[in-house]
Amino acid sequence: MYLKNHRALVTGATSGIGRAIAIHLARAGADVIVHGRDGQRGAVVVAEILKAGGQARFVAADLADTGDIRRLIGEVGDLDILVNNAGFSIFGPTDKLDVERFDALFAANVRAPFLLVAGIAPGMAARGRGSIINIGSMSGTIGLGAAAAYGATKAAIAAMTRAWAAEYSASGVRINTVAPGPVTPTGKDPSDVITSLATTTAMKRAATADEIADVVTFLVSPGATYITGALIPVDGGRTAI
Repeated sequence: MYLKNHRALVTGATSGIGRAIAIHLARAGADVIVHGRDGQRGAVVVAEILKAGGQARFVAADLADTGDIRRLIGEVGDLDILVNNAGFSIFGPTDKLDVERFDALFAANVRAPFLLVAGIAPGMAARGRGSIINIGSMSGTIGLGAAAAYGATKAAIAAMTRAWAAEYSASGVRINTVAPGPVTPTGKDPSDVITSLATTTAMKRAATADEIADVVTFLVSPGATYITGALIPVDGGRTAI
């Protein structure tokens, strides 16, 4: 229970990696704010955490809407942990990606985390403590032919993480990026893209959401107090080979 008396916001926590992170943080004692857009799915995650003896509540917000982001920041109040997980991916030829989807990709994957850190990190710095985890991707490091725009958003996340570490770490706020490789959706069959990417890793398999959540939980723990500005690949060795 090393996160007891810590308040955490996990964006995009109603499914997948975000859901696993919320559950793991609650298991470690954190009071978790589960963010998403679907109240029914959010209620399921909150109920699972409460049933296990943890603390959680759901807050809805559309992170494509800057006004909704400001409302979310005001509603959650002071935080000890922020996990910027919400976002989406688009895979396909560059010449087939229209400007509207390009802009939506950057709004969700880059602008929203930027605004959340801008609204939450100064309060952490004023209190002298805090941990922010940005969920990146191996595609931000390696070139994938069908992911130019998506990879650019994740490279931007890693760059912002380094800049934020330089900006806030002297005030006690640690900021790190966790960069997953292919991840099998919980309870679902993997897509053809995930199956194909899994074969390119050194371990020849996709990760589970829990394997990503384990790393996030470590990075916000007392065992990681000298880690900041880092990009931690959790990609089965894909960026190493």
